[in-house]
Amino acid sequence: MTASSSSSLISDIGATNARFALLVDSRIVASETYAVADYASPIEAARAFLAGPAAGHSPDQALIAAAGPVDRGRVALTNAAWIVDSDRIRDGLKMTDVVVLNDFEALGWALPALRPDDLAMLGTPRAGGGGTMAVMGPGSGFGLAAMAFGMTGEAVLVTEGGHATLSSENRREDAIILALRQQLHHVSVERVLSGSGLMHLYHAIARVDGTTVPERDNSEIVEHALAGDCEVSRETLELFCAFLGSVAGNIALTLGARGGVFIAGGIAPRFVDFLRRSAFRERFEAKGRMSTYLAQIPTAVIVHATPAFIGLAHLASVRSRPRAREHAW
Repeated sequence: MTASSSSSLISDIGATNARFALLVDSRIVASETYAVADYASPIEAARAFLAGPAAGHSPDQALIAAAGPVDRGRVALTNAAWIVDSDRIRDGLKMTDVVVLNDFEALGWALPALRPDDLAMLGTPRAGGGGTMAVMGPGSGFGLAAMAFGMTGEAVLVTEGGHATLSSENRREDAIILALRQQLHHVSVERVLSGSGLMHLYHAIARVDGTTVPERDNSEIVEHALAGDCEVSRETLELFCAFLGSVAGNIALTLGARGGVFIAGGIAPRFVDFLRRSAFRERFEAKGRMSTYLAQIPTAVIVHATPAFIGLAHLASVRSRPRAREHAW
């Protein structure tokens, strides 16, 4: 490729890592990951990328996904010192067009561009109904977005669904949520379906049963659950999968997501086989009179390493279409 080719900078910025890639004529030709702690701002990290792996290119536009709510083109990372601000980045990198969007909005744009190899299906493989698709993600928090299709083209709905109230479906879950409520007051989806949520769930089970458990982080809970050498860790992961299925079913019904519900984030890909054997799909469909409706909806874990790049590349192509800019947000 030459510097005269049409190029864009795309980036996926989280609290720990900032991933950059160069999009040239709709293809990713270079990428690199930088530690957020090593740079004062996203501008310095982007300069390192443009002077290194992307040397020889001078992109004049950027699409940047950041982990946090977007307020007038600006995201303040929750667990890092960076401010991701579209105006500052545009001026600092001497670009003409910089767009900052929420990380789950980027994942929403990825949904129609995902290939079969990018997905691990949960339950019997089903073809999506061609309608709205939802992406949800237990990770450091819980994100939720949806891709909808209308007369003016594609649009992504960004939500704060992770803060909706989590519900129980049996007496055991009643007791566990009560224990969580005594500690947390409001038991949201994110309070259980996230990395810290696994730890909340693990300790709540121990309190309900009156047992003492060793301190473990979310990775250790998953490790011991998969090894089968800790009963509380095992039940924690089983309940995590069951709650995930119930929430996914609620999302499918609320959004009419007949095109599928897809699980993103860094947690679920670590135990796909366990998730397949769990109550996830049973709980997804267990919605009484709407069970037949839900049985037709596919569910899958996104296993592509950088799905946000897929979404940002797809969004770049949408924005390049005639008259697309007014409909791309």
